[in-house]
Amino acid sequence: MTSNIGVVFDFDDTLAPDSTTFLLEEYDIDATEFWHEQFPARVQEGYDPTVAYLTLLLEQIGAKKTMGAATPADLKRCATELEKNLYPGVPDIFDALNEIVAQYEGVAIDYFVVSEGIESLISGSIISDHCTEIYASRLATDGSDVFSGIKRPISFTDKTRYLYEINKGITASEARENPYAVNAEIPEDERKIPFDQMIYIGDGITDIPCFSLIQDRGGRVFGVDEAETTSAKQQAILDLGSPQRAGNLNSPDYTADGQLGSLLRLAVESLCTDSTIDQLEAL
Repeated sequence: MTSNIGVVFDFDDTLAPDSTTFLLEEYDIDATEFWHEQFPARVQEGYDPTVAYLTLLLEQIGAKKTMGAATPADLKRCATELEKNLYPGVPDIFDALNEIVAQYEGVAIDYFVVSEGIESLISGSIISDHCTEIYASRLATDGSDVFSGIKRPISFTDKTRYLYEINKGITASEARENPYAVNAEIPEDERKIPFDQMIYIGDGITDIPCFSLIQDRGGRVFGVDEAETTSAKQQAILDLGSPQRAGNLNSPDYTADGQLGSLLRLAVESLCTDSTIDQLEAL
């Protein structure tokens, strides 16, 4: 029987600097005004934070507007520029962890992204080449393929839903056909990726519910902290009253020499070793 390891990443301020801020700057939109004036004002009106930033972004799209007739293809082109800002060791960390797992029989590893960011932007990057699924906020398009509405916002609490989908082995396509499939009763020993076989990496501001879920069920979590900078988005969320970062904080360096990169390698090796011991004991 195969032991499945799941490594789940947030994206913004975890694998790369905030992608929405990057997108705003690509279109010469003042990111500071967006996050520190427009965004909190919209939240104070009662909007969910994710819906707030997505609606503000959509208001920039259209004829004679700053982003023009923006389409998924436009965001994919932006994603190729975003790739230049990936943190050290990304995407090499995926191959490095695969090499560790390949040394053990009966162990498999899958990677996922669960993010409040925009799916078209994240999935258009090289990260999608390494991930089984990318769960992120999805925008709807009109008949001309221009972004026109919100199809799926993912808030900080919504993220836990996708951890359960990963845990139960429900694919994204299955969930699209039946969004309630995540509520299916599946015995713990039949779930694809047990929570204690999961590793979650996030910036800690919008990842606290996921940190709690994974830790409470025996998994490992790693917080990412760019010590010298706080993104405009992060600061806006903190200003609204979010708790400070939680978890084991590390600089976003995924190389073998970086603390985070080293810890991730050790964590995966540990899960592989534990699985091998369990298999031997079962004999």
